Amino acid sequence: MKSLYLKNRLFVILLLIAVGFALSFGFNFLFPIFKVFLYLLLALVLVDVMVLFFQKQTVSVKREMSEQLSLGDENKVKLTVSSSYSIPLEVEVIDELPYQLQLRDNSFDFSLSPTGKRTIFYTVKPHERGVYRFGNINVFVSTILGLVERRYVVESEQEIGVYPSILQMRKHEFQVFNKSSQAQGVKKMRRLGNTNEFEQIKSYVQGDNYKHINWKATSRKNKLMVNQYQDEKSQQIYCIIDKSRSMKMPFENLTLLDYAINSSLVMSNIALRKGDKAGLITFSNKIGAQLKANRNSTQLKRIMEVLFNQKTEFLEANYELLYQSVKRTIRGRSLLLMYLNFESFYSLKRALPILRRLNRSYLIVVIFFENTEISQATEMECENVGDIYLKTFAQKFTNEKKMMVQELRKYGIQSILSKPEELSVNSINKYLELKSRGMI
Repeated sequence: MKSLYLKNRLFVILLLIAVGFALSFGFNFLFPIFKVFLYLLLALVLVDVMVLFFQKQTVSVKREMSEQLSLGDENKVKLTVSSSYSIPLEVEVIDELPYQLQLRDNSFDFSLSPTGKRTIFYTVKPHERGVYRFGNINVFVSTILGLVERRYVVESEQEIGVYPSILQMRKHEFQVFNKSSQAQGVKKMRRLGNTNEFEQIKSYVQGDNYKHINWKATSRKNKLMVNQYQDEKSQQIYCIIDKSRSMKMPFENLTLLDYAINSSLVMSNIALRKGDKAGLITFSNKIGAQLKANRNSTQLKRIMEVLFNQKTEFLEANYELLYQSVKRTIRGRSLLLMYLNFESFYSLKRALPILRRLNRSYLIVVIFFENTEISQATEMECENVGDIYLKTFAQKFTNEKKMMVQELRKYGIQSILSKPEELSVNSINKYLELKSRGMI
C-alpha cells in the first residue's frame, strides 16, 4: 500500500489543483492561490528529478543463491540492496523469477537510510526438474516527497538447475550417521547375524562382546584381546525406477516419479556412505538410463545428473524387458530397490511373475505408493448417498493395496507401501533393516 500511495501521490495533487482551478473561475480570489500552489509543486518535482536523476549516486542489488536448487524444497534466495545516495529513499525491489514458479507478486517495499544497505530473504519451491532462468532485478526508488520515481534495472540473468532434492539427501544423511541425532523417522538398527568382516585385534575394553575374545592373542599378550569387526561393504545396491504413465500421478505438486527420484538420490548417498556400491536403472516401455553400481568419488554426482534428466513416459511398463536388462547388467547378489506404482491388483498380477523370477537371483524390495487422498476419504463423514459410495470405494481401494503387500509377502518378496512424503524414510529403514539382518 505504501508503494501504491507513493506512485499515485503526484496524480492526486495534480487532480486537486485541476479541481481548484475549475472552482477558481467562480471565485476569482482563489485563482492566485492555486497558481502559487502549482508553481510550488513544479519546483518540488524539479527538485525530486534533480536529486534522483542528475547525480552520480545509484542503487545496486546482488542476488545470491545455491548453485543448484532442490526439487520440492524451500530454497533460500538472498538479495542485498545498497544505496550510495546521501538521502533516505523509499525502495521497491521486483525480482524477475522463472516462469516455472508461476509467481507474479515477488516484490519488496522498504525504506533505505542514507548510504544504507538492506538484506532481503525469500524462498522458492520448484515443482519440476529442469533449468530455471532468473531475470533482471528491477529497483524503483523515490525520495520522501514521493513525486518522482526512478527505475534501475540490474542485469542479473542467470540459469540455475533444479535437481533431485539435495536438502533431503543431507537431512537424511545427518539422521543416519549422527549418533546423537534424536530425529524421528529413521530407526537405529542393531546388527544381527554374522555377516561382519574381520578388521583387527585390539585390547579389551569394558563393553566389548565376550564372544569376540581372541584366546590365542590373549595368551601371547598376557591380557584380554578381542577381535574387532566391521560391516560388510562393497555390496551392490540398485535403485530401479518405473517411468511409465502410472508414475505421472501428482501428490502435493510433485509426481510419483519425482518422489521416487528424490528417494533414489537419498538411498544412493546412504549406500555410498555405508561403503556399498550404488547403481541405477530406469525403465518404462523401454530401458532408459543404466548406471552400473560403483562407489568411486564421482558416483553420486553421476547418479544426480542421470536423475536430473528423467522424464515420465506415457506407455505401460515392460517388465519382461526389465528382467532381461537386469540379468544382463547386474552380476552377483544385489539389493534391488524397485520404485513402482500398482493402482490395481490386476497390475500387480501382471508384473508378479517377473518379480518372482528376479527375487530368485537378487534380494528385491518392491516399493509402491499409498494414495493418501483416497485414504483420507475412508475417514470422511457421510452426509448423503454419494458420500457413502465414495467412502465404500475408498475403503475397497485401500484394502486392495494391503492385499498387494500380503500377496508379495506370500512369495517371499520384501515390500514397502508408503505415503509419497514418507518414501525416503521408509526406504532407508528397510535398507538398514536388511543390513542388520545380514540379508545383503
